[in-house]
Amino acid sequence: MTELDADVCVVGGGPAGLTLALLLARSGVNVVVLERSAELNRAYWGEILQPGGLAILDSLGVLGPARERGGHELSRFQFLEHGKALLDIDYRALPRPHNYLLSMPQRHLLAALLDAARPYGNFRYHDRNRVTELIRENGRVQGVVARGPSGNTVVRARWVVGADGRFSLLRRLAGIPHGRQDVFDFDVVWVKLPAAAETLPYARILRSGGSPLLTYPSWPDSLQLGWTVPHGGYARMMAEGLDQVKAELARSAPPYASLIDAAITSVADLSLLDVFAARAPRWSVPGLVLIGDSAHTHSPIGAQGINLAIQDAAVLHPLLLKELRAPGAGAVEEFERRRGPDIARVLRVQAMQARGMNSGGRVARFVRPKATRILTRTPLFGRITREIVHGNPGIRVAAELFRPPEPAKE
Repeated sequence: MTELDADVCVVGGGPAGLTLALLLARSGVNVVVLERSAELNRAYWGEILQPGGLAILDSLGVLGPARERGGHELSRFQFLEHGKALLDIDYRALPRPHNYLLSMPQRHLLAALLDAARPYGNFRYHDRNRVTELIRENGRVQGVVARGPSGNTVVRARWVVGADGRFSLLRRLAGIPHGRQDVFDFDVVWVKLPAAAETLPYARILRSGGSPLLTYPSWPDSLQLGWTVPHGGYARMMAEGLDQVKAELARSAPPYASLIDAAITSVADLSLLDVFAARAPRWSVPGLVLIGDSAHTHSPIGAQGINLAIQDAAVLHPLLLKELRAPGAGAVEEFERRRGPDIARVLRVQAMQARGMNSGGRVARFVRPKATRILTRTPLFGRITREIVHGNPGIRVAAELFRPPEPAKE
């Protein structure tokens, strides 16, 4: 059995967990990250970063190294119905330097965050370690027990951070309800196709003959499709065979029908995402705090997930430092009070977007272009766009709390 002591134990080595760990390490905090996977190249479908997330990563000095590993700048977001653009947002018109969407594999971002953190002697990363229980003493969480390739690892920590995703084990172990809200009536089927030479650097939602479809270029040379299907609809289609699924997908994406027919050869080429919203009724218990998808889960609409996770880390960082330096100050509880309104706004906007995107029938087809045209001319549209693009503009990296790095431990 391995025993470790830390100021903070972060469970989950995704964007939220590693961003927070890097911020803490740079602030002189002794931090241990436990990640259950053995490699960075794991199944992530959310690849798009909005300008708000890009700004945080740039402040940390990891955006450049992540981009060097490969990614696509996307200059526009469009909503097309039967080939006609109902919505066309030009990201190049936004203030520089983060006036674009970035389509980038998450493994590139995670590798850049790890490379930035590893020089710090107060940072330790242990992969292939799955948490099995919380250590509780005197009414608070005091650490975790994890099972890894060499047996159990016990990490005793002043604070534990749950950054282990939408189906968070730590949230469950802490006795915090999920807070799932089935406000969306669709799931998403993800598939990658070979990108045609003429593929534009745009993120698009297409409405043709079938269900709405998200498309964007994916590194290095693929086209990512996110096909919306009614809850339970994918299983019903799959019961009729793969050819039926391909036919329905092609009906939703006529320009890519031939690629769909050639590229999808087995069920393994498709991945189903259960789409739901969730907000845990509380984000902390004594000694433990949740961030990112562990605390609040979102639909893929508007490419918000990674950005919210990164901004969560930036907000929690100075508050967790304050709590470490003045235990009992209530700084961690302040995290939810500060961040909660932002999350509530995103959930509202995503529900509104889903209704506008998925409503069908002749009346909807008649009304949607006119409603969209009116909306884009109102101040409300500007506020919604800023919310999607930047999130909370007041969130920044508290670089004044950073310290010179200690040498990495052998």
